[in-house]
Amino acid sequence: MSTHTADPVDIAIVGAGAVGLAAALALSREGRSVALLGPVATPRDGRTVALLDGSWRLLAELGVQDALLAKSAPLSLMRLVDDSGSLFRQPPVEFRASEIGLEAFGWNIENADLTTILADKVGKLPGLRMIPGFVRAIEPEADGIRLSGDGFALQARLVIGADGRNSQVRAAAGIESRDWRYPQVALTGIFEHRRDHREASTEFHTRQGPCTLVPLPGRRSSLVWLLEPSEAENITALDDAAFALRVERQVQSLLGAMTVSGPRGKVPMGGLSVDRFGADRMTLIGEAAHVFPPIGAQGLNLGLRDVAALRDALEGASDPGSEAVIAAYDAARQTDVRLRTGAVDALNRTLLTDLLPADLMRGAGLLALSQIGPLRRFVMRQGLAGGAGR
Repeated sequence: MSTHTADPVDIAIVGAGAVGLAAALALSREGRSVALLGPVATPRDGRTVALLDGSWRLLAELGVQDALLAKSAPLSLMRLVDDSGSLFRQPPVEFRASEIGLEAFGWNIENADLTTILADKVGKLPGLRMIPGFVRAIEPEADGIRLSGDGFALQARLVIGADGRNSQVRAAAGIESRDWRYPQVALTGIFEHRRDHREASTEFHTRQGPCTLVPLPGRRSSLVWLLEPSEAENITALDDAAFALRVERQVQSLLGAMTVSGPRGKVPMGGLSVDRFGADRMTLIGEAAHVFPPIGAQGLNLGLRDVAALRDALEGASDPGSEAVIAAYDAARQTDVRLRTGAVDALNRTLLTDLLPADLMRGAGLLALSQIGPLRRFVMRQGLAGGAGR
């Protein structure tokens, strides 16, 4: 172990992505000393996030809603279109936020804009330390966890791993994970289009995975398109004009003529789950704890629900890294994370198979949602359940 003096803090957060930044804002408000470790990166790669109602309320509590409004578009309608070619293909199903008394299901914003806004807010908090260096070592000590890296050494009573799929914190805590891959690559991009999106998000379910258009301000939308890897490579090789035309045809000219209006990205698809969400003064949030395909706008929203659950577990605790806090947080996340990971995984896998029983189940489900109002409203509320607001 290192013998250099380490600065004491109550909470150290490893990872300065959107979830780590939100955690820093949420937890520093409780009067504890907080350090956020790692560089803030805001690459523009065509990726966006639909901040669902609960996440939106949490971010409003953290004082960033006005800044987010200037960069985001509301999602008032979500549409599912079966484009799988199944024998049991059903008509499109529409979910309207007004059906459950909401103005919008959420607001869609570019990842880079969300991270920039959160980082700007974090940087203005006088009691919150931002250390851009990478963590090189995580060592348990008698009364806390020692973290050291380029030019810093800290001792924290609680360490939060917001450091992604290959989490150092998860490894240091000895938390087992299960990792898997899908035969898919997600293409991302931002487009301008001739027709107004009317605040509607449309998800086409194809045999290679979902192809989703989500509104952005103006006549702009973001794309997430899951494809078989070789097909993704072929489409990636197209120039912007040919790519836009290919996307327009894929979405059945829903928004008219399209043009690429920002960077494009390509992301291999996979999943990750953990057996527990904390151990030995360390907890996991965001993609350090769960990873799954971008279906149903659940990914980053689940990470923000982690933040809210951890905030609640810490409330009133004299020792933020106590066994009681770790146990309360783990108990709060087990059911929510496992159910949503399982649901997204199951839907994605039914799209990738042409087995008749899977098609029949999916088709029957869509038919029931389109015809049974109470069931549709129940599913909408469940999609937004576990909201990150108090």
